[in-house]
Amino acid sequence: MEVIRDIADFPQLSHPVVTSGTFDGVHVGHQKILRRVIELARQSNGQSVVITFWPHPRLVLFPEDNDLKLLSTIEERIEQLRSFGIDYLLIIPFTKEFSRTSSRSFITDILVRAISTKVLVIGYDHRFGKNREGSFEHLKTRSAQYGFEVEEIPRQDVDDVGVSSTKIRRALESGDLETANSYLGRLYTLTSVVVEGDKIGRTIGYPTANLALPPAHKLIPGNGVYAVWASINEDRYPAMMNIGLRPTVEGKQLTLEVHLLDFDGDLYGKTVTVQFVEQLRKERKFETLDALKLQLEKDKQASQEILNQH
Repeated sequence: MEVIRDIADFPQLSHPVVTSGTFDGVHVGHQKILRRVIELARQSNGQSVVITFWPHPRLVLFPEDNDLKLLSTIEERIEQLRSFGIDYLLIIPFTKEFSRTSSRSFITDILVRAISTKVLVIGYDHRFGKNREGSFEHLKTRSAQYGFEVEEIPRQDVDDVGVSSTKIRRALESGDLETANSYLGRLYTLTSVVVEGDKIGRTIGYPTANLALPPAHKLIPGNGVYAVWASINEDRYPAMMNIGLRPTVEGKQLTLEVHLLDFDGDLYGKTVTVQFVEQLRKERKFETLDALKLQLEKDKQASQEILNQH
């Protein structure tokens, strides 16, 4: 997949089949649209093209809204679209100025002049342009004028999937990984760098890799202990992860700690990608470190069983 961050650099293509949107999480609802884009591109010996925006429009238009949590950073979104098989990804910087672009300008300047769109695929009730004024009906009535075909994913298809980023966020925040992962069509991931910790885990036989908190708007699943996969470079390890305040040791700040089950080595400074499989339990306070250690042994066994099955 070729990633383009400046619309002036977009190449001349023979038959671009295009869709656009924020695609946060690239969940199964998005995937239905993407599969159709790829299918149409192959039928015409053309190219599949995704237009997306970064930062997320709500971060620009409503900066005071600190409650917005995203399912994917832009780097994660790029990799998700790459793995799905998209040919070209155009990332348009979303600014307040860009938000004032009319739907007509978006069509003529971006879809027609810059990309030479041949087919545009949009989800049901998709809106675009200033004040979301652009619609499928407008595109359909003027498709001949614009020089490209328009296809809308039917409402029935969208309703059958029944997925939204909001549903996935709620599931992750409650620790319901089964629902979240089924809606995503893959395991939810979080990537961060290992930083210095207080090394309490080592004293009870469970050394952990302490992960730096991700960007402010990346969603962190709800506090608790999880069975996870931890990937470092090309290697993947079974692991368990604790997200929370560590009440047993009077912790005050949110921490992300990963204990790799089959690893012995130095992880400081390395980038770790965590794939969440299942929440084992909620975080709770133990009376002593020994009691915590006994519970961690149970968590380890449970993680091994879950990951062996997975």
